[in-house]
Amino acid sequence: MEQQQQVPEVTSDDRLWAALGYPVALVALLALLMEEKKERPFIRYHAVQALALNVVLLVAMMLLTATLVGALCAPLFWLVTFWPAYEAYNGRYTEIPVITDFIRKQNWVG
Repeated sequence: MEQQQQVPEVTSDDRLWAALGYPVALVALLALLMEEKKERPFIRYHAVQALALNVVLLVAMMLLTATLVGALCAPLFWLVTFWPAYEAYNGRYTEIPVITDFIRKQNWVG
């Protein structure tokens, strides 16, 4: 008989850490530095994805601030983080186009 790998249950703590990592990138970074958090697949997946998304948003904001209109609109990009945060808080693995594929190809998440 073949053994199946046990997938840990997603706890409310996992969901909270994952959700907070999107709008507050420091939380995602802390989750990856704390042993007990980074070993949780749900937290690790969302923390890595949150950091990648925040880097992309930071670069986009820097490029947009070259113009006055861009400078005024750039902070609105931060609102993009609320959708994956909401999904994570509801216990779902969110796929963000391009970013999720990239972090999987780099073997940063399973």
